[in-house]
Amino acid sequence: MPLEIPGAKHLHSGKVRDLYEWQDGQLLMVASDRISAYDFILEPPIPDKGEILTRMSLWWFDQLSDIVPHHVISTDVPEVVAGRAVICEKLDMFPVECVARGYLTGSGLTDYQTTGEVCGIALPAGLVDGSKLPEPIFTPATKADFGEHDENVSYEAVVDTIGAESAEALRSLTLAVYSRAEEIARSRGIILADTKFEFGTRPDGTIVLADEVLTPDSSRFWPADTYGPGKTQDSFDKQIVRNWLTSDASGWDRASNTQPPHLPAEIVEKTRGRYIQAYEQLTAHPFR
Repeated sequence: MPLEIPGAKHLHSGKVRDLYEWQDGQLLMVASDRISAYDFILEPPIPDKGEILTRMSLWWFDQLSDIVPHHVISTDVPEVVAGRAVICEKLDMFPVECVARGYLTGSGLTDYQTTGEVCGIALPAGLVDGSKLPEPIFTPATKADFGEHDENVSYEAVVDTIGAESAEALRSLTLAVYSRAEEIARSRGIILADTKFEFGTRPDGTIVLADEVLTPDSSRFWPADTYGPGKTQDSFDKQIVRNWLTSDASGWDRASNTQPPHLPAEIVEKTRGRYIQAYEQLTAHPFR
């Protein structure tokens, strides 16, 4: 259940974030400690995860502000959500997940193995899991309802949905932001394999970067010192959780469509540690 926050009206809860109506037509966006995998919200939550995601997003918004404006107005939030919430603009959100890929893995790899393409973009033959792409590509996806999977779509489908001018603007911004972030991450010993962004518009038509940005929840971060194509990469995200869920140790059958078991304390602590490591290595700031 979402928190009761004085002066705020709950509007929506996603897998991780809770959104509230705030004063003067603004929104209060709260990052919880919830963690999800395979479209299930898992128990228990990961301590400090909401604060890590919020602080990381704020840091990245600062790094990217010369490329695209962001939606954050203030971090002066109610004490009950201090450190893990922001007051932000209410935007008209585009119904598109804007995904940039610099490396081939995940659903992109699955599509490539079937068709030789990702979102209609033909790629060279012989690529393997973790291959660096010749150049970053824009691979949009639909925004799925909770419990449903995002679906990769072609650029032409985005044009049909939001128009050619907006589609080109989102593609251009997505690749520009990815390029800047990839360069920053690489300078800190981290490979940004892929990431997804959400954009909205102000009443005057200005496109604004919204939601979270470049966190371990929305991005694949790989340690550069252990990277190598043709294998499953080490990662700074919730891959620890996914690996445990699909191992014999969990006793869970992904095909059963049943709620996964509780995460062991060791898996919770390891996951928390990886999120903190990603934050500290990228920002050069101690978490505590």
